[in-house]
Amino acid sequence: MNVRRITMRVNGTVRTADAPHHLTLAEHLRTALRLTGTHIGCGTGDCGACVVLLDGAPVCSCLLLAVQADGREVTTVEGIADGDRLAAAQRALVEEHGLQCGFCTPGLLVRMAHTARHGGGEQDVLAGHLCRCTGYAGIRAAWRGLAAGEDDR
Repeated sequence: MNVRRITMRVNGTVRTADAPHHLTLAEHLRTALRLTGTHIGCGTGDCGACVVLLDGAPVCSCLLLAVQADGREVTTVEGIADGDRLAAAQRALVEEHGLQCGFCTPGLLVRMAHTARHGGGEQDVLAGHLCRCTGYAGIRAAWRGLAAGEDDR
């Protein structure tokens, strides 16, 4: 098995670990780095559960090899909170009942936080995300509140 030692900045901390050449970034985050917030759903980039930020841009981590993230900046769902304080996107989803089983939530939170920070609309938040539990009403309400700046509650 071909293995390469890779280093990336994850949630602000430099992390180095061995990665087999075939291992996805999502699997690497979960196994080698023990950051289990990133979920692996479809494995084909359709569900959005695995979305992380790579150099500040949202990507499906199930579609990237871990070795492709060598030397780059990765932000996972664990990195969007401010210590023990929930991020604005997390608070909005809780307050608007925008989550149920929570499987799609990590990727959705990463995309919400990114879109709130960099601009965009509801279509940018929901693009590439499948939620089979909520019917999207709570998610949409959470986004509207976040986009309107109601996150200072």
